[in-house]
Amino acid sequence: MSGVHVACRLPLADFVLEADLTLPGRGVTALFGPSGSGKTTLLRCVAGLARGVGRVEINGECWQDDARSFFLPTHRRALGYVFQEASLFAHLSVRANLEFGLKRIAPVERRVGWDAALELLGIGHLLERGTEALSGGERQRVAIARALLTSPRLLLMDEPLAALDARRKHEILPYLERLHDELAIPVLYVSHSPDEVARLADHLVLLEQGQVLASAPTGEVLTRLDLPLARDEEAAVRVDARVLSHDEAYQLTCLGFAGGLIQVTRKALAVGAAARIKIQARDVSIALAGDRRSSIVNRLPARIVGFGEAAHPAQCLVSLDVAGTPLLARITRLSRDQLGLVEGMMVVAQIKSVALLG
Repeated sequence: MSGVHVACRLPLADFVLEADLTLPGRGVTALFGPSGSGKTTLLRCVAGLARGVGRVEINGECWQDDARSFFLPTHRRALGYVFQEASLFAHLSVRANLEFGLKRIAPVERRVGWDAALELLGIGHLLERGTEALSGGERQRVAIARALLTSPRLLLMDEPLAALDARRKHEILPYLERLHDELAIPVLYVSHSPDEVARLADHLVLLEQGQVLASAPTGEVLTRLDLPLARDEEAAVRVDARVLSHDEAYQLTCLGFAGGLIQVTRKALAVGAAARIKIQARDVSIALAGDRRSSIVNRLPARIVGFGEAAHPAQCLVSLDVAGTPLLARITRLSRDQLGLVEGMMVVAQIKSVALLG
């Protein structure tokens, strides 16, 4: 059966971790939530490092089924595990570290080749270096490559960027995106960074005190008004777009997506290239249809789906549908009432700022 299926119950000191998840069989699924919510423990249960009661199945391969008293030990599970710290062998070169991963798998069972791993992570020039000569970002890239060379059926990543500074995070994120785009291996990615989740994840599992609050495609979870992510000060939606054209006179780039067109400051992207953008709720205002004069360039027809409470009582959240693309706006309750906004009403979403992810 295709997909990642995880059913787990494990009593902990402060709460009981309970999850019953059916996740995509490829792409990146993010386990997201505050510190202590059970993200890493759930990952350890999938790996067999923590013994929860339940069932774990990866694209038809059963690793645990307590109903049948079946439990596959960690060393027999075809998984790769990348931790916050790279955990490389300090006495070995980069090449020897990678060979350690490769040698764990018989040649006939290898699904990720040596050259492919080097190229994906951009580490071919590092092979003869000692690990002590690597930057933090380089160490993590080597650790990811070593995990891939074990030809895993599942890649587990436990906050792999948490120990890196902003510069090193910026260095390694494009390589994680390449893993997402070019590998068929499903990835479970633990993070408490909304930006990482928005940039990398196809599917999002939101955890709080060991309970699954939501498990759905990332865009759907980010815009649900009943979840804490929408009420966060940094609440945002992610939109997948494509570069349509460049306006050299005004130094703007035009992006197209299912809901229409968005113009951003000129980006060094080829026409036709994919672009993932983030639009924060605080950067979206609402106007009534009619007068189109405005300093805000990006104005899109939208339908009001619903309203929700914001973190501050003076404000409210507005869920919008832009031709099938969800959008969030954070406005004052006064503005809502003065404009007479109601569910189902057609309005104009004015987008003041757009951030390019990647």
